[in-house]
Amino acid sequence: MLSALLLPTGLSRRYKRAELRGCNTTSEKKRVTRNMKKPVNAVIVLLFICAATIAEGGTTSRVERNSEPTETGNGGAPPYLEILRGRDGEDGRDGRDGEDGVPGPAGQVGKDGKDGRDGRDGKDGELGEKGDPGLLGPPGPPGPSSGGVVYTRWGRTTCPNTPGTELVYAGRAGGTHYTHKGGAANYLCLPESPDYLRFTSGHQGVSPVYGAEYETAGSVRGPLQSVHNHNVPCAVCCTTARVMVLMLPAKTQCPPSWTLEYNGYLMTQHYIHHRATFECVDQDPECIPGSAGNVNGALFYHTEATCTGLPCPPYDSSKE
Repeated sequence: MLSALLLPTGLSRRYKRAELRGCNTTSEKKRVTRNMKKPVNAVIVLLFICAATIAEGGTTSRVERNSEPTETGNGGAPPYLEILRGRDGEDGRDGRDGEDGVPGPAGQVGKDGKDGRDGRDGKDGELGEKGDPGLLGPPGPPGPSSGGVVYTRWGRTTCPNTPGTELVYAGRAGGTHYTHKGGAANYLCLPESPDYLRFTSGHQGVSPVYGAEYETAGSVRGPLQSVHNHNVPCAVCCTTARVMVLMLPAKTQCPPSWTLEYNGYLMTQHYIHHRATFECVDQDPECIPGSAGNVNGALFYHTEATCTGLPCPPYDSSKE
């Protein structure tokens, strides 16, 4: 093995014997001794480690750089090689972080977790703007009856077939005799079965009530000649769907927003008889069966307009 060692003077004396023990021949020892006597001017160690082969006693050894020394023929490594070993150096600084690697493949989808608990109710939001009115719904069912109006249909025993109208009772017309000065001026719709309270037996003759007849033929002809001299029926009707009733003379139709119950002829007593009220007798009158005899009593005559005080036209004195 061939080596060259340069050391400071102080160190040469310290390791003199160690170097001599590492020499195997006399000539090598002399050469080493001479080199150690020479002064060293630089604190520089140059070490050349070369791969060499030294033949001694038929054995060889090889030392490579940064490798552990191998045994030689003298039974150990040269001492100067052990001297060159320094202390372990401090750990170097951590290197910089490397670049991110390529993303790996996606993993398997995990199992669904359990449902979480319901959260607390939130606070009420602000009141929104008022929306547009909705569509008009269908009419509701009729409510309970609470009021209404009652009227008499003269000349009939039934009530008109209008919604909300029903029959209270059917009867026959009556009133004061057409020749009597006293008594009442109105006609009555008398029920078929009268009731009595306390009474005095016998005819008192103070204010009699007579049945009523149609006077529509003979000397006073009119459009209702088929019922002449027959007694007049009547029906008392109640309508719960309306709150007012009006008998409208000289018209056959009702004003807007009013409901027609029935129409007919305007009739009352003869003008030479005692006064009575005007009533609307149905245009298709009925009569009391078996009452064709002319017994008079309260009477129903047609009425006509005159041109005295009434405009003609539109009024006409030749029409009922």
